[in-house]
Amino acid sequence: MKNFAKRFPFDGHKKFKLSDVATEWHGAAMTRKDEQEQSKEQAKTLSQLQQQLYAEHKHSLLIILQGIDAAGKDGVIKHVMAGINPQGCSVTSFKQPTKEELDHDFLWRIHQHSPRRGDIAVFNRSHYEDVLVVRVHRLVEKSVWSARFEQINQFEALLGSDSSTKILKFFLHMSPQEQLRRFKKRLEDPLRQWIISDADYTERKFWDDYTEAYEDVLRKTSTDHAPWYIIPSDKKWFRNFSVGQILIEAMQAMDFQLPKSSVDLAAIQREYHDATWS
Repeated sequence: MKNFAKRFPFDGHKKFKLSDVATEWHGAAMTRKDEQEQSKEQAKTLSQLQQQLYAEHKHSLLIILQGIDAAGKDGVIKHVMAGINPQGCSVTSFKQPTKEELDHDFLWRIHQHSPRRGDIAVFNRSHYEDVLVVRVHRLVEKSVWSARFEQINQFEALLGSDSSTKILKFFLHMSPQEQLRRFKKRLEDPLRQWIISDADYTERKFWDDYTEAYEDVLRKTSTDHAPWYIIPSDKKWFRNFSVGQILIEAMQAMDFQLPKSSVDLAAIQREYHDATWS
């Protein structure tokens, strides 16, 4: 299955309901066995593309992961980014803002974690929490959070123009039934029980409110330079493969050009030859 980048993007120009978008879809022609066979090659390709991004040192890549709790943000990072060289990649998880962060504008804590040229940055949650959580729980006035849509668009445009940052935003779309199944697995697995929070269940009560908020986010902040991709996420294997494939397609389209060697390669070859015979 090819052209994942064309299958899942949301252009932001049409009215839609997330309830109309299937969470369990995994491609009629693709099975988990197919994914297992292709995932190693996918990881190898991502690693090679990262090396080219790092070597060219002209662009950067920002990956934004959003979704309801247990949608798989951590899972995507673990599986999709497994073959990436840590020296050229950072992962930032944005939790509840600190007092210092609240004393600044909402983008202050975000901007300092944006990727430098040659690097990949992954945001596990992001500045979008400031138009989601604050809206659902009425932490700020509507006039405040509604103005942030355009501020976010301008911020992302700045990253694209000033730092040559390619931005890919993924909404991991999961059903409430699947979330509950994953909560059950957490309860049954001692290695994952530490993840459990009271908020897991209190936040479920706001499912419809979060859905409405996400629909506005997708409509108002999906742009040509920073598109949203709605990823069906009930099937973990398909979620991971889809994100990985979109990353590959996007990075291949960036058409990296490796810098030329700064040394006389012929002379180095001679020195190498001499060294092997000395």
